[in-house]
Amino acid sequence: MFYNDNRVINKGEKNMETWIISIINKFGYFGVLFLIALENIFPPIPSEIILTFGGFATQLENSELSVFGVVIASTIGSIIGALVLYYAGKILNKERLKKIVSGKIGKILCLKEKDIDSANNWFDTKGNKTVFFCRFVPIVRSLISIPAGMSEMNMFKFLSYTIIGSLIWNTVLVVLGSIVGENWTKIADIFDKYSSITLVILIILFIVFVFMFYKKKLKKGKK
Repeated sequence: MFYNDNRVINKGEKNMETWIISIINKFGYFGVLFLIALENIFPPIPSEIILTFGGFATQLENSELSVFGVVIASTIGSIIGALVLYYAGKILNKERLKKIVSGKIGKILCLKEKDIDSANNWFDTKGNKTVFFCRFVPIVRSLISIPAGMSEMNMFKFLSYTIIGSLIWNTVLVVLGSIVGENWTKIADIFDKYSSITLVILIILFIVFVFMFYKKKLKKGKK
C-alpha cells in the first residue's frame, strides 16, 4: 500500500499532514498506533487526519489495512497515550500540589490547600463521566488523563471509560474516512474546524472560570 497526496505536496500545505501520511504508508497499523499515542500526549497533533486517512487507506489497492484493524490499533494508541498522562498526573499528585500552593506560587495565584481538596473531591464524584465525555473533545480528550491521575482515579474505571470513549471516537472517524474515500480530507477539514471552535470555547470558558473564581475569592476576603 502506498498513497501520495498530491494535494498536500503541490499546494505546500502543512508538513504535519505529509508526515502523518508517510508514517501510515510506511508502518501501517504500527504507524497508526504510534501516531495516536503521540497525539494523546501532544494534543496539537490532529487525530482527525490520522484517523480519516487511516480509514481511507483501508480502501487503497493492495492495502493490508482493514477498518477493524485501524480502529483497534488507534484505540490501543489512545490507551497508551492516556496512561502516560495518567501517570504524569499521579506523579504530580494532590500532596505535591498542596506543597506548591502553600508557598509563594499559591500566594501569587491566591490558591489554598483547601482549593486543591475541593477540586479533587469534585473529580472523585464527577470523574467517571468527565473522562468519558472528554474523549470527544479535542485537546481536552488528552489532558483529562492528568487530573484523573492526580486524583488517583481507580485504574479499572479510568481504562474502561477511556477505552469506550476512544473506541467510539476512533470508529466514527475511521469509518467516515473509509466511506468517503479520496474525499477524506474534507472530513478532516470539518473536524479541524470543530477542533478550532472547541478550542475558542474552552479558552472563553477558562477565562470566565478564572474570573468567577477570583471574584469569589475577593468577596470572601472582604468579609
